[in-house]
Amino acid sequence: MWDFFETVRHRHSIRRYQSDLPVEEEKLNAILEMACAAPSAGDLQAYHVSVVRGRKLRRELAQAASRQQFVAEAPVVLVFSADPVRSATRFGERGANIYALQDATIAAAYAQLAVVATGLASTWVGDFDEQRVKELLELDADLVPVSLLSIGYPAETGELSPRRHLDEMVSWR
Repeated sequence: MWDFFETVRHRHSIRRYQSDLPVEEEKLNAILEMACAAPSAGDLQAYHVSVVRGRKLRRELAQAASRQQFVAEAPVVLVFSADPVRSATRFGERGANIYALQDATIAAAYAQLAVVATGLASTWVGDFDEQRVKELLELDADLVPVSLLSIGYPAETGELSPRRHLDEMVSWR
């Protein structure tokens, strides 16, 4: 039980990676399997994951992500895209506009926790040019990029950021 809580507590955004250390295939597959184990609306898994390893493409993604260079320095970048059409087949407009985005986001969050559990580090990137990312990855027109997750061995120690107190965020009824 405590393993999960410790994993969550040790998750920090890391923006410096040991770029000379590749992410092992076994760890990457475990991360992707955990992303696919995430809950989704109607079990449709209305999302797509693009695994980006190529140096040139990572550099171009970094440019599309407001020139955040750590995206280029990470050995792997996972790009999570929502699949609104897949979700709409069962849930209509709400599926397309909300559930598909939630599905992709939950899968990315599970992946991010799996990254920590494997001894790697990551940063969630939400600031990017959606159209440029679609072009770079040659995504189907219906897919909507939701997040980039840079992954690698950390070259820095993550710092605790202040968290709001529960009383500020939780109401009991």
